[in-house]
Amino acid sequence: MTRPRFDVLGIGNAIVDIIARAEDDFLVREGLAKGSMRLIDAAEAERLYDHMGPAKEISGGSAANTIAALAGLGGRAAYFGKVAEDHLGAIFRHDIRAVGVHFDTPALHTGAADWAPTARSMILVTPDGERTMNTFLGACTHLTPDDIDEAIVADSAAVYLEGYLWDPPAAKEAFRKASTIAHAHGRRVALTLSDSFCVDRWRGEFLDLMRAGIVDLVFANQTEVKALYETADLAAGIEALRGDVRLAAVTLSDEGSLVVSAEKVTAVPATKVEAVVDTTGAGDLYAAGFLYGLTHDFDYGACAELGGLLAAEIIGHVGARSQSDLVDLARQAGFPV
Repeated sequence: MTRPRFDVLGIGNAIVDIIARAEDDFLVREGLAKGSMRLIDAAEAERLYDHMGPAKEISGGSAANTIAALAGLGGRAAYFGKVAEDHLGAIFRHDIRAVGVHFDTPALHTGAADWAPTARSMILVTPDGERTMNTFLGACTHLTPDDIDEAIVADSAAVYLEGYLWDPPAAKEAFRKASTIAHAHGRRVALTLSDSFCVDRWRGEFLDLMRAGIVDLVFANQTEVKALYETADLAAGIEALRGDVRLAAVTLSDEGSLVVSAEKVTAVPATKVEAVVDTTGAGDLYAAGFLYGLTHDFDYGACAELGGLLAAEIIGHVGARSQSDLVDLARQAGFPV
């Protein structure tokens, strides 16, 4: 059988991250819940930007971070996501293509009736490395089924879908269309739950996606698993997860991760980290390593180990795009990349 053109196709919110350091007192003054991700409108985006300290712009978006890292490992990657014809849109398009990702989603044209600016997320990083995200979706909400290129989906070994996409209604249909095409061609479909607040908004629909087999693999952290099953007991959540999806990868922060299937639960220790600078992108990079391994015939334990290695790298610096040679990093750790 001919190998697919792409290892992984990511579909998500194309966002430019605007990252600034902040003290806990700043979050309190602004009424922000530490560690949360909230959706904001254009006016709030401008207001918060004016109040933030010095910031830097880095292309982001959860699934885009995953796909960029996978490409950094030498994986063959593609991405669907909506930006506008504006300054931030140009930054996003340049950055994702520069790392070798195939990205041809048409931009929203300036002057069009439905035009909206490129999405941005104001990320406030406190001294403990925790990030609090304030996201204006803008052009992201205009991703539609028309943006799903059937040929690209069919020619990708795995499709990786971002839970945040469940907020804009049109993106839901794009999500479902991609899953249907992927399964029609025998491909895997993965979903990241994105964050516990996203789970709270769409718990029932996420469970339906899993139980109906629309997704084959779920990525989540322990907080998201607890939110999904409305329990304070992680073990109970893991047991429920085993019955709802074929495969899951659950991250446990500095305790490593669990690979969960109906047959067994495998615990994989974390990669040691000297200092946590910024937790932004840890889950995204874990997914990149896991998906690279999955599409290159690694066993599940090795997939999780590679994911943990990439997560450890990303939390050692500010931003969710790697500053290291990921191929060299993986090879030094003994992975055949």
